[in-house]
Amino acid sequence: MAIIITDECINCGACEPECPNTAIYEGADDWRYSDGTDLEGKVVLPNGKEVDAEETQEPISDEVYYIAPDKCTECMGFHEEPQCAAVCPVDCCVPDEDHVETEEELLGKQAFMHHN
Repeated sequence: MAIIITDECINCGACEPECPNTAIYEGADDWRYSDGTDLEGKVVLPNGKEVDAEETQEPISDEVYYIAPDKCTECMGFHEEPQCAAVCPVDCCVPDEDHVETEEELLGKQAFMHHN
């Protein structure tokens, strides 16, 4: 499943540079599927959603750092554990019960976003 940043976030920013998928953004910042990935132009995500990878997406939170769930792979294919959770000083990076995915799905998403 994806990771979510709870509202207990203190906005320290420790998590953002640790994400290998560039799925973490500062509160109120726009995001793109293409940020930190190999995705370009119109793509169909593994979940079937059609998007323009370069189109600006609305922030998921205006208050605290947030994780774009379509880009989060829990660091599978890169690390043994989610790096955001490993570095968070207040333990606010937790599993997102609304975005449950299998290890196979997470690895597939990672391979989709990073072609090499």
